[in-house]
Amino acid sequence: MLQIVVPSIPAEHFELKHSLINLVTSKQFFGFEKEDPHAHIRYFNKITSTLKYKDVPETSIKLMLFPFSINGPARIWLDKEPSRSILTWNDLVSKFINYFFPSLKTTNLRNEISNFQQSFDETFYEACDRFKDLLRACPHHGFTELHQLDTFYNGSNPSDQDSLNSVAGGNLLERSAQDVLKIIENKSKVRNSRNKPIVSQVKESNVDSSEIVIRSFIAQD
Repeated sequence: MLQIVVPSIPAEHFELKHSLINLVTSKQFFGFEKEDPHAHIRYFNKITSTLKYKDVPETSIKLMLFPFSINGPARIWLDKEPSRSILTWNDLVSKFINYFFPSLKTTNLRNEISNFQQSFDETFYEACDRFKDLLRACPHHGFTELHQLDTFYNGSNPSDQDSLNSVAGGNLLERSAQDVLKIIENKSKVRNSRNKPIVSQVKESNVDSSEIVIRSFIAQD
């Protein structure tokens, strides 16, 4: 791969095994709109972190293997990069992320998260699910766990806020993070209903759904 410069490897007779290449190609990144380049890098790092060869730097293995992990538009992107323009693993990750997840896309998604608002005809469970999708779509959003909770709570309909507050014994966000987690965990054990067609019908079950969703907010990487 002319675009990627792989540092010289001191080990003699080293070559990538076909089984390893097959493992990487089994889950390729194509560069389509709904694909997440961050998730691909995490998966690739997970796979290659298990590889240990004497006298062979891990970053060299990554540089050699990465072209096998992409295909389609992603492979075209790499082929169009200038010759010998990628000298390190960090170079490759930076160019890859910047191309398939440009800063403007990050800005737009961050705005969507910040301005989140539950629709009038949207059940609490649906609102939770949509908010989680926004967070997953921008894993490097940079919002703290408390900020995520605050945004989701303030974007929820008043009836659903009341449902959460009744469990907290007051404003949910005035409790400590530890208390909020305890409330979420205790109430998450009761999940009698998750999907109701009318918002006014889900006041009792909304708390159960919210607990699961808010837990996922806090568990974000």
